[in-house]
Amino acid sequence: MFATSTQVKHWIFSSPDELHKCRELANSKFSESHGGAQSHFLQVNEERMLCRHFENVMKEFCVKFQPPMPRNTIATSFAYFKRFFLHNSVMNYHPKHIMLTAVYLACKTEEFNISVAQYVANLPGKREKAADLVLSNELLLMGKLNYQLTVHHPWRPLEGFLIDMKTRLDISDKTVEGFRKGAEDFLDGSLLSEVSLLFPPSHIALAAVVYSAQKQGIQLTSYISDILLASADDAQKGKVLGAVKEVIAVVGNVDRLQRDKVKQIEKKLEICRNQNNNPESSAFKKRKDRELKDDDRRREQKYARQAAQEKREQAQVCGIVDVSK
Repeated sequence: MFATSTQVKHWIFSSPDELHKCRELANSKFSESHGGAQSHFLQVNEERMLCRHFENVMKEFCVKFQPPMPRNTIATSFAYFKRFFLHNSVMNYHPKHIMLTAVYLACKTEEFNISVAQYVANLPGKREKAADLVLSNELLLMGKLNYQLTVHHPWRPLEGFLIDMKTRLDISDKTVEGFRKGAEDFLDGSLLSEVSLLFPPSHIALAAVVYSAQKQGIQLTSYISDILLASADDAQKGKVLGAVKEVIAVVGNVDRLQRDKVKQIEKKLEICRNQNNNPESSAFKKRKDRELKDDDRRREQKYARQAAQEKREQAQVCGIVDVSK
C-alpha cells in the first residue's frame, strides 16, 4: 500500500526548496571532508545539471535496451538515481556509475529477469569491466537507499482513472481511450522532472490525464470535483486540483540542457572527484588492495579460531581436557 510505504515516509518531499536543501547538505559534507569549500569544487547547481544530463543518458539507454525494458523498471531506475543523489555528491560517486547500477538494481527489484552478462551486452566497451563496476556498486547503492527499494509509480493509477471515466463520465469510451497516448507521453516526460519526489503517484497520474484531455480541448475539472471527489470537502478538492496544476507546471518547466556547460562540468568533476571512488585511479586500486588484504587477514583469523575450537573439542572427546573446568 502506498499510504503506508517507505516512499511516503522518506521519499516524498514538501517542496523543491526541501530537495535543494538536501543537495546543499550533501555538497557541503563533501567539501568539509575534503578540506573545506574550494574554487574547483562543483556547486550545487552544477551537480544538479550533471545529474540531469545522466538522467537523459539513462532514459536513452533504457529505451534502447534489449530485450525491451518495462516502463516500471525504467521508472524505478530513475527513482533510485534521483534518491541517491539527494543525499550524496557527484564528487563522491560518479553519476555514470550510479546510473548503470541503478538500472541493473531496478531490473532485479522489478523482476525483469536478465543476467549481468545480458545487461552489459547493452553497453559499449569492455563488458567485463562494466560488470565488475555494476556489481561492486550494487550493495553501496542499496545501502545509501536504506534498503527502501519498493517504488510506487503512476501507471496503475492511470489505468484506474481511465476505467473510472469510462464507467462514470458522460463521454464515449473512445474519447476516454484517446487520452491514453498523451497521458503516457506525459508520464514518460515526467521522469526527467522531480515530480516523483514531490507528489504521490495518483496525483501524477491524474495530472497526466488532465493534461492529455486539455490537449484535446476537454476539461476534466468537473469530473474531479463532482465525480471523483464527490464526497470530499472543498478544501480537499482544492488541494487535489492545485496539486494537478503543480504537477503539470513542474513537468512542463523542464528546461533544455546546455551541452557545452555540461562538458565543462564533466571536466571540472575529473579534477575534484574523490579519487578513492574512481576505479581508474591509483588511490582506488590501493584502497581495493587494502580491503582485499584486510579480508584475507580476517578470513585467516576466522579459520585460526575455528581450528583452535575444533582442536579443543577433539581434546575433550579424547578425555585430554577436563570439561568440568
